[in-house]
Amino acid sequence: MIRPSLAKNIISEVRKLLDEDVIVVDVNGIIIASTDERRVGTFHEGALISYRERNKIIITENDQHALEGVKAGINLPIFFQQQIVGIIGITGDPSKVSQYGEILRKMTELLIKESYYSEQLEWQSRTLEAFVFDWIQQKEWSSSFQNQAELLGIDLNVQRQVIIGHYLRNNENFIQRNVWNDVRQTFMIESKDVFVRWGNERFVLLHAVKGKENKQRTMHFIQQLKSYLTEKYNQPISFGIGQAVSPNDVYQSFEQAERALSAAKHTNAIIFDDELRLEMCLQDIKKQTRFEFVNRTIAPIIEDLELLETLRTFLDQNQSFKKTADTLHIHINTLHYRLKRIEKLTKLNPRNSHDITTLYLALLFLDDYLKINN
Repeated sequence: MIRPSLAKNIISEVRKLLDEDVIVVDVNGIIIASTDERRVGTFHEGALISYRERNKIIITENDQHALEGVKAGINLPIFFQQQIVGIIGITGDPSKVSQYGEILRKMTELLIKESYYSEQLEWQSRTLEAFVFDWIQQKEWSSSFQNQAELLGIDLNVQRQVIIGHYLRNNENFIQRNVWNDVRQTFMIESKDVFVRWGNERFVLLHAVKGKENKQRTMHFIQQLKSYLTEKYNQPISFGIGQAVSPNDVYQSFEQAERALSAAKHTNAIIFDDELRLEMCLQDIKKQTRFEFVNRTIAPIIEDLELLETLRTFLDQNQSFKKTADTLHIHINTLHYRLKRIEKLTKLNPRNSHDITTLYLALLFLDDYLKINN
């Protein structure tokens, strides 16, 4: 039986092609969607006859007086999997609108079929997401978990490497199902990899490690995926990659990938956990501590975007005055003035090795500070 929400979508699509009034009726003869909203919820006797006879019904002007809730036109049963799921009707002179009948019915049946398979894919995706969530949380496998893996066709005997991708939601179309299906079909064909969405801005890939797969091969794969998403969907993306582990220890690789992603997000980079040094320590610092650290250091210049950008660039250019001035397109005397201004406001000298380290850490903690302060 057609849901009212789907019936409204059908009406919306049909309206793009036809000017005539169109209705969608359920198997009980109740209109559930119409180009004339006043008819929604009313009884249509002609549609009920069409359902019972499993055939097209032509309604003449004379029938308008004999049948309840009808207007001149045609009614056609809609079939899905050899069952009638509803009736679609076109209002107008039967001799004129009949030519649209079969086309309209086929179009409606295709929309229903497309909706059905989209829902099936969504259900499968959510089932897989729930399974992966359990996999990451469990350190010991229950028999039901192993049975579910078998039903989903997931191999629990191969090493896994967790890869987490993160993107910014600046492109709303990117979160649509067809994008994820595209990625699956392009990169996961005949693969033991497990790919799932993870919240609104992430996805998780449990990469199946083949033999002595090296880091360069994994990097090549991720670079291909990153380029594909960037070029086709204009979507910047960063990746954090954990280490290859036994299937029972996937939770460890997941934690490593999250840690690597925290560092990768700042520059939309691809970072492996085994490349982390300082970030390993920073990950364990509480958010409240980060917040207080920023308060005690760069809080006075947070609202001065020019000074913040100058400080970031100075650090990115390894404290080179010439490269910093060239990158910012300013005179070197202007750079010296800004650095003096930063020192005056923060009481930290960007030319001093201890102070510059403090400023560097403060910039790393700035994102958390801004989130806490909304």
